[in-house]
Amino acid sequence: METSSTAQIVDALTRAIVEHRLRPGTKLAEQKLADHFGVSRTLVRQALFQLSQNRLIRLEPARGAFVATPSADEARQVFAVRRMLEVEMTRAFVRQATPATLRALREHLAQERQAVLQQDVPGRTELLGDFHVRMAELMDNRVLADLLRDLISRCALITLMYQSSEAAADSCEEHAAIVKALAARDEALAVRLMDEHLQHVEASLAFDRPLPANELSLALS
Repeated sequence: METSSTAQIVDALTRAIVEHRLRPGTKLAEQKLADHFGVSRTLVRQALFQLSQNRLIRLEPARGAFVATPSADEARQVFAVRRMLEVEMTRAFVRQATPATLRALREHLAQERQAVLQQDVPGRTELLGDFHVRMAELMDNRVLADLLRDLISRCALITLMYQSSEAAADSCEEHAAIVKALAARDEALAVRLMDEHLQHVEASLAFDRPLPANELSLALS
């Protein structure tokens, strides 16, 4: 295996978390990661520190690194911040939407629907989150896209821990309704639908669900 850089390790672990291959609470053993990526434990340690800064993992003294397990309070706070950002993003998107940006969103929707129909859990999880990042990217707002990408990575853990499986199909249809309102340049409707969509996702979280478990070697294979 070719030696990986710290950035590549961060990206690989982030994708494994976002795609629900690395589950909340999974222990991230430094030596196993070093062997897998063909690097020193120093590089692995640097990558784990970066991920801890993004709240995707937690570092515990004398115990090591673990995939984060967001609390119910943290989940609510993450969704509150997302509503603040995404309601205003939707308002701005309506005002600068073009046929090309709307076409790009419809193409993304088609991929979402396919993943939902095929019951592709990692694929649909990534695509449903990426819809929101894609809106920011199509507005050519890199700062907003980066902020949403970080928040949605944290949401991936939250939905894995607390969301029911049937909520994914509902999210896809709500995305379609948002795109329809954007195309009609109905700002009030688009903003309302985005706010309701995020509220519905939060409302679908069952905070009494048992914590899922997974093995590091299986997640990265």
